[in-house]
Amino acid sequence: MEPRKKIRIGDLLVQNRIITHEQLMSALAEQKKSGRKLGKALIDLNFISETDLLNFLSRQLQIPFIDIAQYQRDDKIANELPESLARRFRVMLLENNEHDVLLAMADPTDLMGLDELTRILKKRVRQAIVRENDLLQAIDQTYRRTEEISNLAGQLDEELAENDFDFNTLITSDEVAEAPVVKLLQSIFEDAAQVNASDIHIEPDEKVLRIRQRVDGVLNEHILNEVKIASALVVRLKLMSGLNISEKRLPQDGRFSIRVKGKSLDIRLSTLPVTHGESIVMRLLDHSQGLLNLDKLGIPEGLLTRFKSYIKNPHGLILVTGPTGSGKTTTLYAALTEVNKPETKIITAEDPVEYSLPRINQSQVNEKIGLTFANVLRSALRQDPDVILVGEMRDTETAEIAIRASITGHLVFSTLHTNGAVETATRLLDMGVEGYILASALQVIIAQRLVRRICEHCNTGKEIEDAHRTWLENTMNCDSKTIQFKHGTGCNHCSQTGYRGRIGVYELLEMRHETLDALRRNDSAAFTQAAKSTPGFVPFTECALKFVRQGITSLDEVIRITGSGV
Repeated sequence: MEPRKKIRIGDLLVQNRIITHEQLMSALAEQKKSGRKLGKALIDLNFISETDLLNFLSRQLQIPFIDIAQYQRDDKIANELPESLARRFRVMLLENNEHDVLLAMADPTDLMGLDELTRILKKRVRQAIVRENDLLQAIDQTYRRTEEISNLAGQLDEELAENDFDFNTLITSDEVAEAPVVKLLQSIFEDAAQVNASDIHIEPDEKVLRIRQRVDGVLNEHILNEVKIASALVVRLKLMSGLNISEKRLPQDGRFSIRVKGKSLDIRLSTLPVTHGESIVMRLLDHSQGLLNLDKLGIPEGLLTRFKSYIKNPHGLILVTGPTGSGKTTTLYAALTEVNKPETKIITAEDPVEYSLPRINQSQVNEKIGLTFANVLRSALRQDPDVILVGEMRDTETAEIAIRASITGHLVFSTLHTNGAVETATRLLDMGVEGYILASALQVIIAQRLVRRICEHCNTGKEIEDAHRTWLENTMNCDSKTIQFKHGTGCNHCSQTGYRGRIGVYELLEMRHETLDALRRNDSAAFTQAAKSTPGFVPFTECALKFVRQGITSLDEVIRITGSGV
């Protein structure tokens, strides 16, 4: 390509009588003052339009004028030119052929830039002239940094993973004095991971230190006589959680991540001042297992089909109830996963956020700074959501906002701590929620418990006690002679407990005319009577008894979750 001679745009425009000599002088003065290019100065002074200038340059330089906003670009080709060069020289690569390239340029008279690009591309350059603003927008659209973001996210993920507390690193550190504390913590976490504990409790007593693990919903205790090490454990755990180690009078909450036994655990920690020091409770969340979907929760098929039909509704209130540790959060997250689609906006208000869900906007409640469920919910409604999850209805204000949201076109999920589905609606009435508002919103209530599975390695037959037989026949109207009762004798697989793992038992209460009419009248007694006679309603006690008949759980577990004083 022959070297192009530098052209004097101003002189050419005057010669072709597009601008006057006086206008050129004014533009040159403006250019000297502002530092802008002459063409830009002429446009800003309204001596010529950008389109007229570009058409003129196109004719003079014999290069095409392209409307890049309408041009069918290939972003893969454009990305062959680094973004830094595209922005530096105000250019974009449009075509890349065997022998030459087509380059869109905002200033085709920039000969130095053209020479530099020719040297870099190592090919003959064909020029096209484009509007500068359109070119800059095209550059922004093309170089979206998606690959850069992916690379940075990967680097950040590795960096954060390296920040997880690696006990091997801590043990071999220079902190020799604290090495025994670290080794003890390592043993505690490894043991908890091995038995799939959901919680670890560290409780200082007057003369002993109790380490308790909640396995399958039941606490197992280990007693240490070295009560003096409690403070060292607390300090180390506070440091790992980023808490104030000097504050011993007030409760604190924190979290950290660890890797043990090939598992990535997110630890949620809570401290509480007690008589002999500080009690520590840690909730262990195993992120390596991933979230379950509804089909894998063990919900009976008929009940699951009915529940799925409700979560597909565009609006209404769906409640999941049960005591602490009954699996409500797992069920809610599984339900959200079911409705989590690109076209659906989902916002949650949780305390705490236990698992991060993709595409879902999760908000952490913080009552210390006034970020309550009610306040988060009010703000969430201004974020144009389709689905809202309220972690818990703790007060009348939160309940009323959530219920009104479900009436005004939102699908709302929430939880309550109640003993069963029937008691849930009456609990809301007792909280002060107006029955007619609740009746217009509430669609379905699902209540659940978790019962322990009998260990399959030591599962054997068992004769039940007379008191249990009487309870079955008189209270549950069940013929005990038709059931082959099982229990676990205890083995190494189940740590001598007789149980290994848990399974959910559920009851589903659908709102019908009779129950809704009772709600409108604020008649709790009538609602309870109508709910128990609702077609298809099966109490979770009967659901649990089905597992007893199948040899999945024991009668002792059914009695434990029902709270029956047998």
